[in-house]
Amino acid sequence: VDKFTGVTTAGSIDVTGEGNSTTTNLQQGLAKCWVKFDPTALSGTGTTGVGDSLNLTSMTDNGSGNHTITINNNMNSANYSTPTAPNADYTSGGVGVYAGANLHASGTFDFRSRRNNAAADTDYGGVTVHGDLA
Repeated sequence: VDKFTGVTTAGSIDVTGEGNSTTTNLQQGLAKCWVKFDPTALSGTGTTGVGDSLNLTSMTDNGSGNHTITINNNMNSANYSTPTAPNADYTSGGVGVYAGANLHASGTFDFRSRRNNAAADTDYGGVTVHGDLA
């Protein structure tokens, strides 16, 4: 199959969940953008780079532990979710990564990383975007 199309609405497909008692909207469950951070992507410069990504135009380094992601195909609004995947628990010396909800726009969001309660570039980690595309 090359394409799934909804019957009543072409862009909406419901999938029956486990137990056959509930449904989930397929489009709502798909990641719309994601980025995996990798400092080696910048040839050992010691700052965070993009290791791999989906629907990402660029990542801007705004300073230590502060980056802006520009989404290639914008989200419908600034009301989308950005769960993060830190490489370690920053309370025990590792780096914690988080995306600032108040820093969302339809085409960009900021993420921050910290080590020992201070801004620091992350070694590895990632952010995934869920929500409605424009």
